[in-house]
Amino acid sequence: MPDSFFEEVRGLHLFSEMSEENFSALMRAAYVQNFPPQIELISEGDPSDFLHVVLSGKVDLFARWNGHETSMATLRPVSTFILAATIRDAPYLMSARTLEKSRIALIPSQDVRAIFDIDGDFARAIVAELALAYRSVVKAQKDLKLRSSLERLANYLLRQQDRAHGAEDFTLPYEKRRLASLLGMTPENLSRALKALKPYGVLVDGNRISITDRADLEGLAKPTPLIDDFLL
Repeated sequence: MPDSFFEEVRGLHLFSEMSEENFSALMRAAYVQNFPPQIELISEGDPSDFLHVVLSGKVDLFARWNGHETSMATLRPVSTFILAATIRDAPYLMSARTLEKSRIALIPSQDVRAIFDIDGDFARAIVAELALAYRSVVKAQKDLKLRSSLERLANYLLRQQDRAHGAEDFTLPYEKRRLASLLGMTPENLSRALKALKPYGVLVDGNRISITDRADLEGLAKPTPLIDDFLL
């Protein structure tokens, strides 16, 4: 692995506190590969041979069942997937594909488990990472089960505005069909929901969103860190 990528991986919280010797051993068989858009990196049900690290680009985690498909999450640099399967030596529960040209580091899962057994700092970082992932799943479930589709969309748009540093105008990060999948909606329901938010100050122009009255939208959405802050 080139030194520049080595440093990017080392900078992740998951690897930052482990000993230099153990980190070098972990990276010994790792490698970096470039992938074009729309390449399936892993398939649910396959053995978890590698821990993947997104160094550049964007990756979609998704699942299929009985002819249906849904997006589960979007990963951006620098982040890992899928840690739980790697630690448990279990099959992947999700598939992953690139959304754009991406550079991915692949670390053999057996090496991750071996270093987990001997490096206490690494083991604690893995526990913290898995705990954060678990809490994010709980919040996603609360969002899905406690809110209407309109409330989910309203809160999603508020979070996107926060990511845009409070700008009144911002662009959705992906196409509306995929956004509908992430929010547990059909594309038709998403279209209707966007129109229904117009009285709350939401204007839509393609993938461009304007929130002209955040207070009014918050009145509908009722955001809470116990659902909407995925880092808490």
